[in-house]
Amino acid sequence: MNMIAAQPVPPLLRGWVVRIGSWSWRIVPRVLFVAISISAALAALSFATLMYGTLDLSLGEVWRALNGEGTPAAVRSVQNRRLPRLITAIGVGGSLGVAGAVFQTLSRNVLGSPDIIGFTTGAATAAVVQIVFFGGGVLQTAGAAVLGGMLTALLVYALARKDGVSGGLRLVLVGIGVGAMLSAVMSFLVVRADIDDATVVQQWTAGSLTGRGWPHAISVAIAVGVLVPALVVVSRRVTMMEMGDDAASSLGISVERYRFAGILLAVALTGAATAATGPIAFVALAAPQIARRLARRSGVLVATSFLLGAVLLAGADLIAQAVEVGLRTPVGLVTSLLGGAYLIWLLARQA
Repeated sequence: MNMIAAQPVPPLLRGWVVRIGSWSWRIVPRVLFVAISISAALAALSFATLMYGTLDLSLGEVWRALNGEGTPAAVRSVQNRRLPRLITAIGVGGSLGVAGAVFQTLSRNVLGSPDIIGFTTGAATAAVVQIVFFGGGVLQTAGAAVLGGMLTALLVYALARKDGVSGGLRLVLVGIGVGAMLSAVMSFLVVRADIDDATVVQQWTAGSLTGRGWPHAISVAIAVGVLVPALVVVSRRVTMMEMGDDAASSLGISVERYRFAGILLAVALTGAATAATGPIAFVALAAPQIARRLARRSGVLVATSFLLGAVLLAGADLIAQAVEVGLRTPVGLVTSLLGGAYLIWLLARQA
């Protein structure tokens, strides 16, 4: 009888287990190295963002401004404009990265990100309704975006259920269909709106970090602080569901309950991110995929996906500020251009 020898696990992928009470975590050296490397890149991007602007500052001037020292102009520029904008970019990019990781794992599909399957469109459509019919407002528009994303998620989940099971592929296909319908509704509202409301809607739906201050940064930070730890708790169960519903059920996992919980938490995170900046395309699609390729791990890589999403959006925002086309370039335009190229490359590889 032929015996097949088990392939040894590479040392960088073995890791070690840390136990605290009833909780345990596996720390893998390669994943840890990737996370540290991305964190270093994010730190470099952060200082570059704080240094660059109408008033260019040196690294030393930025550091003094962060401590409330230096010239009044430098302190105001760093503390009141650049720092909250940077924190918003990190929080929004990281939120989209984590949400994309959850949706791609739940759907077992690389296209299963909130901007592809309609959840971001649902949030944006609700915000447009608020602007056109109820006069807008920062808090009101943000609340409408979160509510719209949640309602869209419930609708997609309900339509995707068949015999009590939603399924990954059905979730993606139904989400794409619902997203297309909501996009048509949003376009209709923009066409019928007056010129002032249409201008506000176009600026908001482009996805921008311009003018984002401490209220936006604080709201995103609160959402991250509440929702990301909750997703860490359910991420292990969600990761096991990547093997398939039957395999996960055989391990004692309540598949539909954890799928529903994962969707709600990820949609709430997406809604909070969309409320702060408007819809940002492709970060949720690309960040978890790149994180998986770098770490060579499957499942929901919460920390790595968060860091990579933050790097992608902070880097896109730095490009948007540096590119001069006669107006303030929306960061959503940059992510769409870069993300479109990434999607073409990804589909070509899959083909």
